[in-house]
Amino acid sequence: MKKIFYFLLILALTHCSTKKLVNKHGITNLELKKDEIKIGSSNRNDIINLLGPPSSVSLFDENIWIYIEIQKTNQSIVKLGNKKIKKNNTLIVEFDNRSLVKNIDFVDIQKMNNLDISEKVTTKTYSSNSRLYNVLTSLREKINAPVKRRRNKK
Repeated sequence: MKKIFYFLLILALTHCSTKKLVNKHGITNLELKKDEIKIGSSNRNDIINLLGPPSSVSLFDENIWIYIEIQKTNQSIVKLGNKKIKKNNTLIVEFDNRSLVKNIDFVDIQKMNNLDISEKVTTKTYSSNSRLYNVLTSLREKINAPVKRRRNKK
């Protein structure tokens, strides 16, 4: 029994690595590459040559390109493979109508952690005495009525 235990222990120790595994997604070194973009003189082709195609294009405005960089590392052995976000950078490039860079916004993990959350509460716009509530209640009762009949038969 001890031999099996020692064999498993040696097997586990030889296959474990002390180096942290880093998973990279998106554009690498986004912080350094953003400094090469010149507002008013860089165009779409310059951005594609520098950063490649955008990670995402805004759904509301095709002149806004979004580039993302994420790096995740493994935590300690005790955490059993849970990953920690090391870098989470986002670069938002906005173009004018002549395809020149109009604005650059760089958001790193520190700015993302400082988001303001609204304290407003949404209230319902109908009451239990309203006509809509009565219609929906009667409709729900009609839908559930066959179920009640089947339950009573059993």
